[in-house]
Amino acid sequence: MSISTDSLPQQSLRVLVVGCGNMGASHAIAYQQLDGFEICGIVSTGKSKEVLNERLGGGYALFSDYETALNETQPDAVCISTYPDTHEAFAIMAFEKGCHVFIEKPVADTVVGAKRVLEAARKANKKLVVGYILRHHPSWEKFVEVAQSLGKPLVMRMNLNQQSHGTMWTVHRNLMKSLSPIVDCGVHYIDVMCQMTRSKPVQVNAIGARLTNDIPADNYNYGQLQIRFDDGSVGWYEAGWGPMMSETAFFVKDVIGPDGCVSIVAKNAGATGKSDNVDSHTKTESLRVHRARLNQDDQFVEADTWIDMQDEPDHQELCNREQRYFLKAIRENLDLTDHMQDAVNSLQIAFACDESVRTGQPVML
Repeated sequence: MSISTDSLPQQSLRVLVVGCGNMGASHAIAYQQLDGFEICGIVSTGKSKEVLNERLGGGYALFSDYETALNETQPDAVCISTYPDTHEAFAIMAFEKGCHVFIEKPVADTVVGAKRVLEAARKANKKLVVGYILRHHPSWEKFVEVAQSLGKPLVMRMNLNQQSHGTMWTVHRNLMKSLSPIVDCGVHYIDVMCQMTRSKPVQVNAIGARLTNDIPADNYNYGQLQIRFDDGSVGWYEAGWGPMMSETAFFVKDVIGPDGCVSIVAKNAGATGKSDNVDSHTKTESLRVHRARLNQDDQFVEADTWIDMQDEPDHQELCNREQRYFLKAIRENLDLTDHMQDAVNSLQIAFACDESVRTGQPVML
C-alpha cells in the first residue's frame, strides 16, 4: 500500500539566526513559535546572543563567527538581521552554502552589492525574501488601496523622525556608520509610494544635515527626500535620528489626489515620547478618508469617513507574518522575481536621494 507524500508532515527548516537586535530577536521568536522552523544556531559578535538565548528558553548553539556557524550548523535557511554593511557578504555566503535567505532591508549597502545578492540567489536557485514589514500589514495594505482610488497625480507626505536615546541611539549611531536615515528607513516608504502610484520614479532631490559629531563626518542624521514620478505624482519623506530631534509632527502619513485624501491617524503611536518606540512605527489605528466632490453650492457631498483598524498586528505578529511568507515562498516555490527587484529599485532610489544630499543637485533616474 502506497502512502501519498502529501499526507506526510513536512520537515522543519533549520534556520540560523544572525544578528540579535530588535529585528533579529523578533524573527527568532517567530521561528520558535511557528511550525515549520527550527532554530539551529544564533550568531552575534557581542553578548546579545546570550540574552536572546535566555529569552528563548536556552539550549541553542551560540556563535560569534558567522562563517563558523554556517559550517557547523549546515542550515537550510539563514536570517540576516545584522548591520547593513555585512548584508551582502553574509547573504552571498549563505547562498553559496545552498541556503535560503531572509534578510532585513536594505539588501546591501550599495546598489551594485544588492544586485550581486540577487544574482547569487538566482545562481543558487534559492529564495531571497527581504524584510519589507509594511507589505504584511493589513492596515498599510488598505492605506495603499484607498490611495489608489484618489485619482492621479498623487501627493504623498510621510515622515518618521525619532528622538532616539539610550539603546536606540546606540543602534542608530551604529547604523549611521554605513547608511543615512533616509536610506535605511526611506526604502520602506519609497516602496509604499511606488505601490501607490504604480509609476516610474523619474527624479529625486534631497537635503540633509549633520546635527551631531557622534556620527562619521561624511554622514548626516537628518534628511528629507522628494520624488517625482512619471505620472506627475510627487512624494516626500523625512527621517531624522538622535536625541536632538523634535517630537512635534514626527508621525505624518498623508496621501492627496484629485478626488480626496487619506491619512493615517495614529493618536497613540504619534504621541510625544513614542518616536523611537519600534512597536509604534507600523501602527495606523485608523484611516481618515476625505472625498473632494462638491455639490452646486460648493459644499462637500460626503462627510469624512473613518476606517477603524481594530486588532492591529503588533510588531511581533508582523514578524511572524513575514516568516510565514518566507516559509510559503520556500515550500510552494513562489516566484520572487518582482519581490527582489522591488527591493533593489527602492534602494536605488534611496541612494539617488543620498547622492542628491551630498552633491546638492537633483538626480535623474
